[in-house]
Amino acid sequence: MTALDLLSGDAQTFLDKVWASRVHVHQADPAALAGLLSLDDVDQLLTASGLRTPALRVAQDGSVCPAATFTRTATIAGSPMTGLVDARKVLAMYDDGATLVLQGLHRYWPPLTILVRQLELALGHPCQANAYLTPPGSQGFARHRDTHDVFVFQTHGHKHWEIVEDGQERAVVLEPGLSMYLPTGTPHSARSQEAASLHVTIGVNLLTWRDLLKQQTERLLADERYDAPLPAGFLDDPDRLAAPLADELADHVGRLAGLRPEKVAADAVAGFLSDRPPALAGALVDRTLVDAIQDDTALERRGTAACLLRPGGSHDDRLSVLLGDRELRMPGFLVGAMEHVRDNPRLTAGDLAPWLDGPSRLVLCRRLVREGLLRVVC
Repeated sequence: MTALDLLSGDAQTFLDKVWASRVHVHQADPAALAGLLSLDDVDQLLTASGLRTPALRVAQDGSVCPAATFTRTATIAGSPMTGLVDARKVLAMYDDGATLVLQGLHRYWPPLTILVRQLELALGHPCQANAYLTPPGSQGFARHRDTHDVFVFQTHGHKHWEIVEDGQERAVVLEPGLSMYLPTGTPHSARSQEAASLHVTIGVNLLTWRDLLKQQTERLLADERYDAPLPAGFLDDPDRLAAPLADELADHVGRLAGLRPEKVAADAVAGFLSDRPPALAGALVDRTLVDAIQDDTALERRGTAACLLRPGGSHDDRLSVLLGDRELRMPGFLVGAMEHVRDNPRLTAGDLAPWLDGPSRLVLCRRLVREGLLRVVC
């Protein structure tokens, strides 16, 4: 099951609702969602992991508390450390009704790292994960609007949400197994019920047409010709500016019109799939196993990696492989073998025999393990 299927049900139905900017509530497997971040997991992060700000934020009575009220300092090998979460202070604030917000969980909690990366690959938009732990009968934040789309799902307890859609208030009670999608700007607030509430939000930072067109325009405007000063005297005689401006506008419009949409789209894909944060859980263990890989060693594609192949043109025999956080360049004759890797989540080096001899396929598989595309199945 993909991240999009888990959070929204049928992917195409969800995407139809996304582009229509509609709230969407989906019933999923409670165990699958709760397993992404349980109350025990949050307990461990808060009390036994050495968490530091800004990974934790505390909100009470509608306001964010200063970090100094729940952190402490320490030293390691004589070097100072600041912003360490003080578990006793945090628990006391929680007892007093404060909501605890774990921020950027996709950077350090593996289940959410995988979920967020899979969602990014499905949607083509950057995503992030936060979690909110609210004590019984409390509300961390007043009604507000988010500047990005949001998936929210409950993993412990219940939470009563008030949502405004099309000018009408709507109430939704989330419980483990329910997920909800809120389009950008949807007014909402939430309050826990008789038990503590833990929910996760996945923020989707939408890339817009404005972003893409602005990027292309700025790239063209980087030409040194545009560093020339405006003509002197245009304040008294605007025609001194208007006449050359007409020529510059015509030239700029012509340069925009000359852009090839296919290349702009391909560059946008390459840009997105080469600058995501690395997600390499298990890569150290894989490095201890890589030299022992043989034809029958079980391998699998890493769940956080993309595998987009871009063969070179008629004058380029190189193959580009986009992994998500980087781009690999390979000889063009590896296209067939890499297509097999792309199309088969599990494989062995021996499966590549139709395209490569024994030593060559071992070299390729070992490289792909080192690069983070494949993992050794232990």
